[in-house]
Amino acid sequence: MKLNYKARTKEGELQVGSIEAASREAAMNILSSHDLFILSLEQEKQGRWYDQIMAFMNRVKAKDMMVFTRQFATLLSAQVPLGEALRTLQKQTKNQILKETIFEVASDIDAGLSLSQSLEKYSNVFSPFYVNMIRSAEVTGRMEQTTGFLADYIEKEVAITSRVYNALLYPAFMIVLFVVVAAIMAIFVLPQIEPIFSQAGVPTPLFTQVIIDAGNILANWWYIVIIAIVALVGFVADYLRTEEGRVVLDEVVLRIPVVNNLLKKMYVSRFAESVSILTRGGIPIAQSLEIAGQTIGSIIYRDTLHQTAEDVRRGELLSQSLAKNEEYFPPLVSQMVAVGESTGRLDDLLEKIAAFYTREVDGVVANLVELIQPVLMLIIGILVAAMFASILVPIYNLLHTF
Repeated sequence: MKLNYKARTKEGELQVGSIEAASREAAMNILSSHDLFILSLEQEKQGRWYDQIMAFMNRVKAKDMMVFTRQFATLLSAQVPLGEALRTLQKQTKNQILKETIFEVASDIDAGLSLSQSLEKYSNVFSPFYVNMIRSAEVTGRMEQTTGFLADYIEKEVAITSRVYNALLYPAFMIVLFVVVAAIMAIFVLPQIEPIFSQAGVPTPLFTQVIIDAGNILANWWYIVIIAIVALVGFVADYLRTEEGRVVLDEVVLRIPVVNNLLKKMYVSRFAESVSILTRGGIPIAQSLEIAGQTIGSIIYRDTLHQTAEDVRRGELLSQSLAKNEEYFPPLVSQMVAVGESTGRLDDLLEKIAAFYTREVDGVVANLVELIQPVLMLIIGILVAAMFASILVPIYNLLHTF
């Protein structure tokens, strides 16, 4: 759930923001780990449906975010002060939305807000993963390393997205073309030749009849079909924005063959990288797990890590707790964590886990990109063959009546 909070720092400064957590208790633990004294903590009300449309229209492209983050990491590594670095980037950025956002963030920094608190106000630009990684860097003092990691991460995301987009472009064009042709055949062509078959006493094949009936519905009730589709999409979108809906979506996606393998490896990589950064900065392992749960991007993993943090607080080893969740954390993870715990090098082992699963993700994506295009083309070929069969089979039967 997402909660809005008001809190004061040790110096008495008032801070306002929002945080995602599995429960109010988890949110309080995370805020307390930032040395904040909580004044109020309330669940955020659901926004209006068109807020999502506005957020989509005002989004910043991943390539612009990639360039910004890489330049930001470079300036910080050169020991440029935070405010000065942001103002420098604000002058160089071409994307108008990002330029205005950077200006507002720099103003917030001058007003006394932390970087993560300011970024959190612009959720249409900075993802929860991005904000929480910055928050963890503020806690550990490893801002240079974290911004460098974010820059590398976004570059990989852009590269993967670009490869998938290029692989899907031609098949997507063919699918759209097929849908248009199928609609024309169903609405205009088949209804014209159906009386011929009826008069000749030729039975209409089931698949052909289904297409004809679908075409009649579209031709006579198209406005109702459009309204029903829009209503269904709106209902599903609203449901998926709720806590329950997001959990259901996560569970469904994590059960899809091939996709679940990719996502689980990606989530484990994020988990290991986040906890490694946090523990290197001296953050207790339980708090590191709570914070890492917010950076992964999956409610199921967030809740699992929250339970793992509770296990650790009760004195259980991290490896033992992870071993109880083999569905989400492969045995290799708990085994390597156990080695790290026994040798006192947990952060190093977590870093190796992150590197290993990052390579695994790259391999899976490469294989998927190679398979996507031929599989989609095969599906399109089957659909085209079925469409032609719906016309040719009745004609073939008609010829045999003479």
